[in-house]
Amino acid sequence: MDVRQIRKVGRALPRFLDEFGDCFGRCDTRRYLRVYVDGQMSELHRKSVEPMALQAGVPPRSLQAFLGLLEWDEDRLVNRLQQHVARDHAHPWAIGVVDETGCGKDGRHTACVQRQWCGSLGKVDNCVVSVHTGYAVGDFHCVLDSDLFVPQSWADDPARRKEVGMPDDVTHRSKPEIALQQIKRALGNGIRVAAWTFDELYGSSYDFLDGLDGLGQTYVAEVPCTFCGWAKEPAVLCRPTPQEMRRKGRKRRFPRLSATAASVSEVRNLLNHSPAFRGQAWTPIHIKNGEKGAMVREVKAVRFFMRRDKLPTRAHWLIVTRHPQNGELKFFVSNASAGVPLEWLLYVAYSRWPIEQCFREEKDELGFDHFEVRGWRSIHRHMVLSQVSHLFVNKMRLQLATEEPAENRAAPVGADDFSPRRRGAAASAREPDRRSDPLRALAVVPEPPLWPTRSPHSTRRRRRADRLSPPPQHRSQAQPHKNDGKDPVEIRNRRRPNQVVLGE
Repeated sequence: MDVRQIRKVGRALPRFLDEFGDCFGRCDTRRYLRVYVDGQMSELHRKSVEPMALQAGVPPRSLQAFLGLLEWDEDRLVNRLQQHVARDHAHPWAIGVVDETGCGKDGRHTACVQRQWCGSLGKVDNCVVSVHTGYAVGDFHCVLDSDLFVPQSWADDPARRKEVGMPDDVTHRSKPEIALQQIKRALGNGIRVAAWTFDELYGSSYDFLDGLDGLGQTYVAEVPCTFCGWAKEPAVLCRPTPQEMRRKGRKRRFPRLSATAASVSEVRNLLNHSPAFRGQAWTPIHIKNGEKGAMVREVKAVRFFMRRDKLPTRAHWLIVTRHPQNGELKFFVSNASAGVPLEWLLYVAYSRWPIEQCFREEKDELGFDHFEVRGWRSIHRHMVLSQVSHLFVNKMRLQLATEEPAENRAAPVGADDFSPRRRGAAASAREPDRRSDPLRALAVVPEPPLWPTRSPHSTRRRRRADRLSPPPQHRSQAQPHKNDGKDPVEIRNRRRPNQVVLGE
């Protein structure tokens, strides 16, 4: 950065922080917001309260009181941050990401600390774990919300709760429950994304997936290989037959699976034995360009019916990817509408790196894991202030990057390049360059019916099953999942025409 850019950043910071002024009741309390943000963006080696306070000429106890004792509304601060992102960085192809991170801590007196898996350390250790939702579009990424994960041992220990000042209404919640509440809050503040993505910890939670369905949100969830369902819709009996009605004894429950229905299977077994998968060839698809070059995966995809309360749900998509070199398999489930490009779904599935980048930037540059406070309220306020500092840093980085000459800028990997409509238009307007990217392919999910065609005799049974199944998503026209065509999957840039149909 040159002197002009540094001065521009210095002038922009007060204007940015003024947007959060109504979160603080007193002007002297508001002054500590600037002190804290300046300290996190400084070149201090250790960005805890005492070094930041001494650098700013403020008594350390005053900055400690700012985190734990002074009255200001951290929840309103999070709402203002999300509204700011929704106003200035809205994009129809933005991606929402859910993930967690851990901060190693010694002792047992820090709020919610215990021996548990710490992703940043790569092992089970004494740490504090927090759940986060992130927002990414193009070269911009930020953290939208943060919450501490409360272990059951802390929730059931009144003495430790009182020691750290944990509110009475805070109870143990699973990480998917925390993430779903954060997503509801972000939607209430105007955040809109094309799809959400998360790892198999959240993808294995049926309640979390049902919650996203109920909110009308599209997701591409990584699921474990033991995730269960059907590749072909099983028959469901919705009422007893006349013979069963005349039979004596205990009445059977309805609706239930038919005796002739296939048993539920794990997705790894479906891949190896289901005719829907065995009839497909692995299709190489270029997902994106990463730091190590082009990311290409071999892909298969079929319709998939998840198991919920021993019954099948509505149709979803089961996508399996295989690494061309080492053969690593990953399984993804999506509730995307028909007509969405498979390439876009894969791009979303492999877009969890932005929130990992957020964690890396907050820890390495802003001292996210340098906090030395122990109280529940102080740790939460530290996480919220880190979000504010990180948002400002990324806003300025994006602005300064756009001011550089075009020849000096790296080509951004934006969501526009992977939007379904843009891909379709580009594919119809020109033939891609085989020499520069021979493995790029465009695969479009076809438009199969949600339910196979039935005979007239099963109409009433089907209607009842439809009423018992989860309702389909209702999307607004502003969302990108619009069925622009009913064509089967078309693979481009192949020497021979090859159509892959995802469906029946």
